[in-house]
Amino acid sequence: MKLTRKLVLARAKASDLDSVKKLNCWGCNLTDISIFSEIPNIEVLTLSANKISSLEHISNCQNLTELYLRRNDVQNLSELGHLKNLACLKVLWLAENPCCEPDPVKYRLTVLRNLPGLHKLDNQVVTEEELALALEQGEEIVTPPGPISAISTNGLAEADSENDPLNYSMEETNKIRAQLGMKPIPRDKFPSFSSPREPGASPKKKSHTLEAVLLLLKDLDVEELKIVQSATENKLRARSRQKEKEKEKALITQN
Repeated sequence: MKLTRKLVLARAKASDLDSVKKLNCWGCNLTDISIFSEIPNIEVLTLSANKISSLEHISNCQNLTELYLRRNDVQNLSELGHLKNLACLKVLWLAENPCCEPDPVKYRLTVLRNLPGLHKLDNQVVTEEELALALEQGEEIVTPPGPISAISTNGLAEADSENDPLNYSMEETNKIRAQLGMKPIPRDKFPSFSSPREPGASPKKKSHTLEAVLLLLKDLDVEELKIVQSATENKLRARSRQKEKEKEKALITQN
């Protein structure tokens, strides 16, 4: 089930998404929480007892202080990478997710290694001794899972997938990834590509390419973003010179 704007406003008793500070969606059978990209001011969020597998969109909630995710479907601790930039986060409840089961001790140390600002984890106070041990034995998560994988694992309805412009840009996306020195995304990550689009059905190709570029930016670190910035500036200068030459050629032709 997708968490919608209407449901958020109803549960938060708010008039707009910017004013939502607290939200309780316990046990709503949720799989898609992409709406949190539009709720930047939320502070306390309860999403326990759902079917959430990706935390990607929570990374936009910079004011978040308490996050309750008990009894969901978070499979991998790499999802913590989406929470590492939430400087205000003090309370996290992640217990009873698949990512906690193999080794409970390593799980706790890894969470604290990557989120050292937590005061309480799974309803237990974090101690200084734990933090020191976490720095030594916890596993550091460098990058979170890519956004496309998150979309596919969040269980979007078929109708939502068909309406997504990125759904039509696998070739374009992989072409851009290749230019940036990134690995192509395999076809099985794009389940809706089983039926190729008609050759003449691409009136918005440029917009699809732009969507793909913006999506890829989420995967890049600072150095890679600088490379993209430099390449973009070079492209703009080249386009500018080309336009100047065309103007000069037009003037010569007119004279």
